[in-house]
Amino acid sequence: MSVVPATVPTGPVDPAPVPVVRASSARRRFWLGVWRSLKRRPSRLVGLAIVALFTVLAVAGPWFYPDRLPYDPDAIYAPISWEHPLSTDFEGVDVLALVVTGTRGVLLVAAAAGLVTVVLGTAAGLYAGFRRGAADSVLMRIADFILTIPGFPLLVVLTTATNFGAWWKMALVLGLIGWGALARAVRSQTLSLRERGFIEAARGLGLPTRHVVLRELLPNVAPYIATNMLISVTAYIYAQVGLYFLGVLPLNTNNWGVMLNFAVFQSGALISPDALPYLLAPLGAILLLTLGVVLLIDAMEEIFNPRLRRG
Repeated sequence: MSVVPATVPTGPVDPAPVPVVRASSARRRFWLGVWRSLKRRPSRLVGLAIVALFTVLAVAGPWFYPDRLPYDPDAIYAPISWEHPLSTDFEGVDVLALVVTGTRGVLLVAAAAGLVTVVLGTAAGLYAGFRRGAADSVLMRIADFILTIPGFPLLVVLTTATNFGAWWKMALVLGLIGWGALARAVRSQTLSLRERGFIEAARGLGLPTRHVVLRELLPNVAPYIATNMLISVTAYIYAQVGLYFLGVLPLNTNNWGVMLNFAVFQSGALISPDALPYLLAPLGAILLLTLGVVLLIDAMEEIFNPRLRRG
């Protein structure tokens, strides 16, 4: 009985295939999870539709109207009709046109201010929580100082002393006085996460700080960032509308706050039933947009927290 010796390969041996998870597949699964979370409660789809509607109005709405809206002295406070679904104002201008053309300025300032808040608050919170030490103390004392500033009274003072003619100036000021709370929240989460096993493993492997912060820490604090972004946008809408309503900002633009100012102080909408639609239209737009944001925040809590998802 002869024994056949085993053949020993002399060339290089191909390693066993390692499954590769493509980024596109991960993104596809994420968006499928988002869609399932939205479908689970119809109210979330309603919130998405409301926010999408106002976004479309802000982007494309003013294209359908001239820069100077036409007015009709013969149609002052016209009754609600197909021609004027929300009535007209004290000059005979269509109220629906005023609401649509005022949406862009309101959302542009609020979104830009929210972006400033998210960038500053996230950067300060991540850096303070990860580095700790002197950097943590300095940044958190600054955040505490920001939190003690009475935001709206400060805005009133600044607007009376400075001309916020450009929209980005208002957005910058709103963002600079609103990032303290987010920095505090992100820092707390970062302090908790930096002691977790996966962060210790990443640091033990010698991965650069940039990778640990951006690839390991940032995705885990994303729920707080996304939720704070939406909450900040609504708060900044209230702030700028309030400033226009008080008349401390120039009233030569289309804005929901300008409509409220004219409705109360020029049209007597509080005592005149004919002018009431002119007052209720911007108020309804603000309340409807706030409702959409609140419903979206409910969906985000489930999207970013797998423990809340149901199969």
